Amino acid sequence: MKIKKGFVLQKVSGSYLACATGKVAGEFSGLVRMNETGVFIWNLLSEDISEEKIVEKMVEGFGISPEIAEADVKAFVKNLRDNGILEI
Repeated sequence: MKIKKGFVLQKVSGSYLACATGKVAGEFSGLVRMNETGVFIWNLLSEDISEEKIVEKMVEGFGISPEIAEADVKAFVKNLRDNGILEI
């Protein structure tokens, strides 16, 4: 899975926001606000990657337990999937 083409991530006044551009903007007209963890996952999703690999990278990068990483990744990915932001 990966982020659909047409979504861009920007840092605006200390907050990270993702928005749709071009053709995709007709399908998604909102903004996605995220913290540093969300940005970490978002950047991994710029390439095709599995949830399992993201969890591994979260454990390595943040030194958290696999259970916490898995819960965070599942919640974030579900939000993106529910809003049509991911290519599956």
